Amino acid sequence: MTRVRTNPRSLLHSRARSMVGLVTAAGASAAAIRLSTRLPEHWQGPWTRTNHAGERVTLLEGPAWVVGALAGLALSGRDGRRRAGALVITAAGLGMLDDLAGSTSSKGLRGHLTALGRGEVTTGAVKLLGLGATGLAAAAAVEPGRAASGRGPGRLLRTMVAGGVIAGTANLVNLLDLRPGRALKGVIGLALPMALPSPAAAASVGASLGVIADDLDARSMLGDTGANAAGALVGLALVERTGPVGRTVSLAALTALTLASERVSFSSVIDRHPLLRRLDRWGRPATDAPR
Repeated sequence: MTRVRTNPRSLLHSRARSMVGLVTAAGASAAAIRLSTRLPEHWQGPWTRTNHAGERVTLLEGPAWVVGALAGLALSGRDGRRRAGALVITAAGLGMLDDLAGSTSSKGLRGHLTALGRGEVTTGAVKLLGLGATGLAAAAAVEPGRAASGRGPGRLLRTMVAGGVIAGTANLVNLLDLRPGRALKGVIGLALPMALPSPAAAASVGASLGVIADDLDARSMLGDTGANAAGALVGLALVERTGPVGRTVSLAALTALTLASERVSFSSVIDRHPLLRRLDRWGRPATDAPR
């Protein structure tokens, strides 16, 4: 077997580029969210919501996150930039449809599938199906770059698992976007270990750092636009950095969490465990009320 040696200079250059991408993403998302506060009121109106505590927040954090991520990705390699950029834009577009045109009549995976069974096509169902198709397309684009990827049923199965990881991570981040800072902490926690070798992970971390102060202060939230884009990009980084076993384990964990969310409240589980509760509330104002 021939062993492929990694060029230390090339590796150093790749890590440096990822770090620059991280810093660029942070600066761009921070600038974008600042600019969003200066938009005319009639532009901000459709993005304004009332959060769990009854406070008015803006969902424009989502588009700001996307701007930051795309700015960070612009410094990555051509193939990776196109693949990741297309994924971010598509996932954000699907989330934006739900943010601006969605209703609250059907919630969760079960709710949207039940409505679909009645012949009612909700924006949530369109988003779920769209994320699945988008994840598969992104996964299929990753496979040709892998050595000895093979063809036939084996490759199809690997692509389906990888697509499930991308779509599942997008859904998970969306499920976490219920309390200030929770979703962004999840994104940073998942992406940070991969940030140096992975431009996608670096852009995810950077874009999240740029908007997390406003999120923790309950002035803004990711919404579906930002949560779906952030989760999909982290999912892509996981697919790019793991093999079949890692992807399968990731998909199993994501599936278990998604099914669990249909029966139990993540907030209730977090509040019952002191360590999780402390991590969840870290960075929020001291006056933040218990959940």
